[in-house]
Amino acid sequence: MTKTKDVYIVVGGNGFLGRHIVTQLKDRGDIVSSLDIVQRYDDVAFYSADITDEDQVASALKRSGATCIIHTASPPANLKDESLYYKVNVEGTRAIINAAIQCGVRKLVFTSSAGVVFNGADNVDVDERLPYPDVPMDAYNDSKAKAEQLVLESNGKGGLLTVALRPAGIFGPGDRQMMTGLYQVYENNKTHFQIGDNTNLFDWTYVGNVAYAHLLAADKLDLSPPAPPISQLEKVPVSMDELPPLNDAERDIVETNLPPIDKTTGKHQVPTCIARPLGPYLHPPENAEEIETRYHNPADGSNNRPVARNRFDQLSPTGINQAKLHYPDKHPLQVAGQAFFITNGEPTYFWDFMRYIWHHLDAFFPGHRTPRKPFVLPKLVGLALAQASEWGCALVGVQPTFTKFKVTFSCASRWHNIEKARRVLGYHPQVGLQEGVKLTVDWWWAEYQKGSHKTAH
Repeated sequence: MTKTKDVYIVVGGNGFLGRHIVTQLKDRGDIVSSLDIVQRYDDVAFYSADITDEDQVASALKRSGATCIIHTASPPANLKDESLYYKVNVEGTRAIINAAIQCGVRKLVFTSSAGVVFNGADNVDVDERLPYPDVPMDAYNDSKAKAEQLVLESNGKGGLLTVALRPAGIFGPGDRQMMTGLYQVYENNKTHFQIGDNTNLFDWTYVGNVAYAHLLAADKLDLSPPAPPISQLEKVPVSMDELPPLNDAERDIVETNLPPIDKTTGKHQVPTCIARPLGPYLHPPENAEEIETRYHNPADGSNNRPVARNRFDQLSPTGINQAKLHYPDKHPLQVAGQAFFITNGEPTYFWDFMRYIWHHLDAFFPGHRTPRKPFVLPKLVGLALAQASEWGCALVGVQPTFTKFKVTFSCASRWHNIEKARRVLGYHPQVGLQEGVKLTVDWWWAEYQKGSHKTAH
C-alpha cells in the first residue's frame, strides 16, 4: 500500500531555520506552505497568523490542508521584554497544539533547543536522559523547555503525533543574529579578546543539517515502534527481570555499525595486509593493484568497528529497558513522543569557531585586522565585569550587552550525544563545519555587497 504524502505547513517559515526547511521540502517535491507574521517570499502559499491565537492558526491549517506542522517560530534571544518568550514559545505552542487537534492534523515537529537542559554547568557528551534544570539559566530556554514539555505530553492526544528536536548553536546562510554579532566584533577590531581559557568544547550545527533532521522526523513520526510499548503487553512488566529480551528489530537499530562523521576530517582508512598504499618495491606483490584498490576504494563495512556498550549507555539493553519501565506507554526507539539532540557531531573549542569565521572574513577585508595575541580574561574576571555592567545598565535603564549568562555560555563545555538521532531518525550531518562556515561567510559577503546589512565596513 502506497503511503499518502504529507502536506506541510512551516510555522515561522520566513525565519532563518524555517526558510531552509521550506526550501528543502520544495526541492524534494512536497506541497508546503508558510505561516508567519510578515510575508517575505512568494514561492509558496503564505498564511498570516498570530500563533498565540488558536482560531487564526486553525483557520490557516484548514485553508492549507496541512497534515504535518513543522513549528520553528520563536522570538530572537536577548529581548528586553522577556515576557514575549513565554507568550510566543509557551502560549503560542499551546495554541498550535490545540488547533492541530481541532483540525485533525496528524503530525507536529517542534524545534526545541539544546539549551533546555543547560544550567550553567558543563554538558559533556550528554544524551536525552539529562533532565531539565531546577533553576533555569535564562527566560528563553526556560520557555523553550516548557513548550517542549507541552509538545511531548500532547503526543497521542486526538490522534496527534509529536516530536521535539534540540539543535545546538545553529549557524548558516540567512543567520542575521550570530553573524551580526561576530561581524560587529570584527568591524571594531576586537577579535583578540577572549573570555575563559578556550578549553571548552562546544556544539555548532549547520542550518541545512537541522532542516534535514526536521524532514527526517516528519517522515518517520508515524512509523510503528520496533516493539510494542510494554503497557500493551498482556502482562505489564514491573521490573527489569520481567521485560522480554530485545527483538531483532530493536537490536538492528542499536547494534548496526554507524559510519564516522567525516565531512570535515575526511576518511582515514586503516592500512592492513590486504588493503594498504604501496610504497616503492623492487618486485611488487602479484596482487599489488588489488591491494591498493581495496585501500583507496574500500567496500562498505570493510572498516567497521564493533559497537561497544556498557550499562550506563542509554542504547544498551539496560538503558533501553530502564526507559521502557519509566515510560511504559512509548517505546524508547520510536520517534513519536521523543526529544532528539541535533548537532554537527563535530564539537570544537568555543573561540576557535569564532576565529575560523573571522579568518574567512579576512579574505574579503584584507588588511583590516592587526595581528594580535589573544587578550584572555579569566572567567571569574569576566563574571565580575558582567555583574558591574548589569548594575550600571540597571541604574540608567538600558539593556546590558555584556551579561553573566554570556560569560557562562562562552566558558562552558556544551556538546551532546547524537547517537539516538542517528539511529532512530537516521540523521547524519550533510554539511561539515568547515564547509558550513565557508557557505555562511560567502552568503554574508554577498548580502554585504547588496547593502542588506545594517552594519557597514
